[in-house]
Amino acid sequence: MGAFLDKPKTEKHTAHGAGNGLRYGLSSMQGWRVEMEDAHTAVVGLPHGLDDWSFFAVYDGHAGSRVANYCSQHLLEHIVTGSDGFRGDGGGGGGEGGGEGGNEPPSVEGVKSGIRSGFLRIDERMRGCLADAASGPLDRSGSTAVAVLLSPEHLYFINCGDSRAVLCRAGAVGFSTLDHKPCDPRERERIQNAGGSVMIQRVNGSLAVSRALGDYDYKCVDGKGPTEQLVSPEPEVFEIPRTPEDEFVVLACDGIWDVMSNEELCQFVRSRLQVWNDLERVCNAVVDTCLHKGSRDNMSVVLVCFPNCPKVSEEAVKKEEELDKYLDSRVEEMMETSGEESPPDLAHVMRNLSTENIPDLPPGGGLASKRSVIEAAYRRLNPQREEDGNGGDLDDTW
Repeated sequence: MGAFLDKPKTEKHTAHGAGNGLRYGLSSMQGWRVEMEDAHTAVVGLPHGLDDWSFFAVYDGHAGSRVANYCSQHLLEHIVTGSDGFRGDGGGGGGEGGGEGGNEPPSVEGVKSGIRSGFLRIDERMRGCLADAASGPLDRSGSTAVAVLLSPEHLYFINCGDSRAVLCRAGAVGFSTLDHKPCDPRERERIQNAGGSVMIQRVNGSLAVSRALGDYDYKCVDGKGPTEQLVSPEPEVFEIPRTPEDEFVVLACDGIWDVMSNEELCQFVRSRLQVWNDLERVCNAVVDTCLHKGSRDNMSVVLVCFPNCPKVSEEAVKKEEELDKYLDSRVEEMMETSGEESPPDLAHVMRNLSTENIPDLPPGGGLASKRSVIEAAYRRLNPQREEDGNGGDLDDTW
């Protein structure tokens, strides 16, 4: 279930890029966990002639990071080479969607087949290569995987586990993947058919996800195929035609979804895109806000923006500046009225502000998304204040 630090690690890994009419940004943070077990993939332009295709993924590791890291480096290649039909090259035997001479693009069913085959192939591959002499006994780590594969005409949403992808279309949630939890009736049936049980909402009372890559302790039931085990590596794949109304896709691990709903995250991202053009900054705001909302897990988010995504608005920027000035003035008022001998700590300031009806807070993020502004004002007005030994002044949620 994971152990926790006394104070969160808030350093971030970030990246951004563009191509194929897309822009993307990403951010990940270790947070309160003792180890960073998340990984990600971001590729614009795929191999094997799929130059106008792109692939983005988030992997949420558990019981170690080896499976998540391996998948971030190798899953895409296993998918693209998973079936002849995916490549649309005829495959020597006329695979699904494969045109003669390789002139036709892959068919929808060919792509779906390649994705599923790729997941099963990499899972079997890792079973052997992660248990070599150098690593000792069988690696017990596992990882969820959530991804979006973009062709010029389609979005392929891919999910295995409880990370999640959400499409924002025309200003609202247009699609989201389904979490694979042991309590889901379909998942429970497979688990029980494999001789397992669901206790305290976990597989055999231990694992909180019912589909994942790795986790080989749950994939050793004799007489059962790979998709019939206690934990299945088979992804669900959803194909959606692209439209001009598509704004952005968010991929995130459950450290994000634990504290934000689909609608909240979409509205928060939309509001930030109207204030900042920097996608890394938008992603950083997501993970910081989720930390301040109380997430105790690793946090990773990938944001993929289409041409129709919200643009920076002068009106939105002005409102943001006015909000920041208002919060700064409110902190100053609290410090002045408290008396010089016993100024309030930051947690007290945050709690007081949370009871007020403050206009124009970012939707979905609320006051938690403005904590950095409040912290800056607090430190400026009270520079002598030291954090307590547990980081409580600056790191406790409220």
